[in-house]
Amino acid sequence: MTIIIAVSVLLGLAIIFGLVLGFSAIKFHVEGNPIVDQIDSILPQTQCGQCGHPGCRPYAESIAEGEAINKCPPGGQATIEALADLLDVEVLELDGEHDENPIKTIAYIREDECIGCTKCIQACPVDAILGAAKQMHTVITDECTGCDLCVAPCPVDCIDMLPIPTTLNTWKWQAPQPYQTHSKNLIATDKQPAVETLS
Repeated sequence: MTIIIAVSVLLGLAIIFGLVLGFSAIKFHVEGNPIVDQIDSILPQTQCGQCGHPGCRPYAESIAEGEAINKCPPGGQATIEALADLLDVEVLELDGEHDENPIKTIAYIREDECIGCTKCIQACPVDAILGAAKQMHTVITDECTGCDLCVAPCPVDCIDMLPIPTTLNTWKWQAPQPYQTHSKNLIATDKQPAVETLS
């Protein structure tokens, strides 16, 4: 009988606390900033940290608060232009400090030198490294974003960033340059509007 009473009391408390928590969640619900969600959806979600933030969501929050939109190498110029269009701000060139490497690379672990410390696994923002403690590690090349965050933590320096060979599967058209880059070629006269010179 004592056990039944104890179970009943615990069940009653669980129901009461559940109702209180459910009511609190509805009553004190804080709406997220919708512009942050829109910015975050434009960012590439590589979570590489090259922008100086631990992931894309924190960078999106900082952009919403006024930080520059040109610090995302994986997104490149296309992402900058999409963010500028969304926020109605000037299109900027990719920040020199975060300049994207024109040659795309991926990580390669020299497996015979790997000691299985797992530090590269912890550093990889996209879980592109497979391995276990004191076991050989390897990189899933299709998942690697080339952020090179795994290189520095490696205590035996067995990770190389190798260029991706250009094949039919990896080759892409270069994005067209924005029209603003040609504005310096415009010439205005007294009687005619500005016209673009041909070179």
